[in-house]
Amino acid sequence: MFRRPLLILGFFAALSCSAAAQEHVTIGTMRDVHNSALFLADDLGYFKAEGLDVSMIAYKSDSDVVQALAGGGTDFGLAGFTIPAFQYAGRGLIKAIAVQSREKNSYEGNQIVVSNAAYARGLRKPDQLVGISAAIGEIGSVFHYQFAQVARVKGFSLDQVTLKPEGSPAAIGAALEGGKVDAAIVPSNYARNLMTTNQAKLVAWVSDLDETQLGALFVSIKVLQSRRTTVEKFLRAYRRGAADYYSSLMRHDNHGRRISNTRSHEAAGVIARYVYPGKNGGSAVVEADAYYLDSDARIDAADLTRQIDWYRTQGLIDRKFDARTMMDLSFQAGH
Repeated sequence: MFRRPLLILGFFAALSCSAAAQEHVTIGTMRDVHNSALFLADDLGYFKAEGLDVSMIAYKSDSDVVQALAGGGTDFGLAGFTIPAFQYAGRGLIKAIAVQSREKNSYEGNQIVVSNAAYARGLRKPDQLVGISAAIGEIGSVFHYQFAQVARVKGFSLDQVTLKPEGSPAAIGAALEGGKVDAAIVPSNYARNLMTTNQAKLVAWVSDLDETQLGALFVSIKVLQSRRTTVEKFLRAYRRGAADYYSSLMRHDNHGRRISNTRSHEAAGVIARYVYPGKNGGSAVVEADAYYLDSDARIDAADLTRQIDWYRTQGLIDRKFDARTMMDLSFQAGH
C-alpha cells in the first residue's frame, strides 16, 4: 500500500498547446534548485517540442517523490538519492535513466563546517575529523554517505566519528552553535547562513574530496517497458534543459570563478519562478545555490555503483540489490 502524496498540486503553468496533439506525462519532484534542468526544459517549451504535455506534481521530500513513482502515481520522478530510491530501484519498480545534480571539483556544493569551539581548538582540515562528533540529518542520508567518503579519502574509519542524527538543517545549525557537535556536512546555502551568522566555520567543500552524484531522473518500470519512445522524448527535452543550465550557470572565468552575467541572471530568473514563486530576490538565491549538473545529464555508473555498494555494506538496503539493475544506461551516448 502506497500513501497518497503529502502535497499534490499542478504547481507549474501548463504550456499553451493543443491537448489533443500532445501526449500527457506526469513527473513528481520538489521545488528545489537541484531540479533546474527540468524547470528550464518546461519553461522553454522543450517538452512541447517533443509532443509532450508535462504535468508536474510537487512533493515535500525526495522519498515522497520516489514513493509516488513506484506506486504508479507518476510516470517520472526527479529526486535526490535516498534509501527508498535505492530500495524501489532494487525491487525493479523504478530505474535511474539520467542524473540530477552532483558534486564536482571546483564547484561549490555541500560543505563541511565546524563549530566555533572546534575551530578554536584547531579543527581546520578534513583529515582532523577523527574522533569528533558530527551532525547528520538522518542515518542513510547523503550527508551520512559523504562523511564516509571523506573518511575513506582521508584514510580513517567512519567508526572514529560519532554521528548524531539531528533531522533538519536548522537543528544541525543549533547543534553546532550549542556545542552539541563539532562538525556537520550541510548544503551550500545553509553553510553560508551559518557562517554569515557566525555559527560555524568552513573547513572544505565536499567536492574537493569526492564527486558524489546527488540524485537522478527516475522512470517507472511500467512506463519504461510500455512507452520507451515517450521516455526517449522526455529525455531529449530534459537534456536540452540540462545543456542550457550548464551553459548559463556553470561557466568559469579565467580565474576559476563562476560567471555571473545577463545569461545566468535570465536562467536563474526562470528557475526562481518554479522554486520560489512570488518571492523577490529568488533569482539571486538560485544563482548562489546552483549545484553542478553534467551538460548531458549522464549517469556516472561507477560512482552510483560505489554508493549502492556502501549502502549494501551498511545494511541500509538489501544486500542482494545490484547496481546494474537499478539504472538503465541504454539511453546514454555510446550505448
